[in-house]
Amino acid sequence: MHIVIMGCGRVGAALAQTLEQQGHTVAVIDQDPTAFRRLGSGFGGRRVTGVGFDQDTLREAGIEDAGAFAAVSSGDNSNIIAARVAREMFGIENVAARIYDPRRAEVYQRLGIPTVATVRWTADQMLRRLLPSGAEPLWRDPTGGVQLAEVHAATSWVGHKISKLQEETGVRVAFLTRLGEAILPSSQTVLQEGDLVHVMMRTDEIEKVEAAFAEGPEEGGH
Repeated sequence: MHIVIMGCGRVGAALAQTLEQQGHTVAVIDQDPTAFRRLGSGFGGRRVTGVGFDQDTLREAGIEDAGAFAAVSSGDNSNIIAARVAREMFGIENVAARIYDPRRAEVYQRLGIPTVATVRWTADQMLRRLLPSGAEPLWRDPTGGVQLAEVHAATSWVGHKISKLQEETGVRVAFLTRLGEAILPSSQTVLQEGDLVHVMMRTDEIEKVEAAFAEGPEEGGH
């Protein structure tokens, strides 16, 4: 698939590199030609200098052959205008816009433009760092018996293996979030400071699991 990205900040550049690694062709639009440095010398896609909601700029980026369009510049208005142009003028179905103001995001969602509200996501994440107690459910199975949740681990777990954490708390660690990246750990993976632990557990054992995570590991060995 050919994908057009407006905005070559950190998000746009990372998105472009990831999509290209997955085998897609990518064109990145930015008003500032120096922004393309973020893409690195290995990036093989198009770099188009211009305004992302200008139709000629979009055509230069290959919008007429594109299967998707992402607007991730630093301006809410620019992002939503570009997303609407891509959808309404060029018929691109897969369109997403990054929006900093969550109130605006809700309005645009109603217009049928999927939005990623950066502020809300960041605020949620910050709250979970500032108020880390308890489990934050992310998914439940249809019966409600099992759930995936982020559980806050006491700092005393740092330096211990996932296998020890699982053995003592009775959970299955599904994945970790480390420095903003999701990783699938093995039993030998060692917990590092700042790791967010996402676990599968029985819903009726939440309190027991939370307590075990809060108390830290039993004495002896890693």
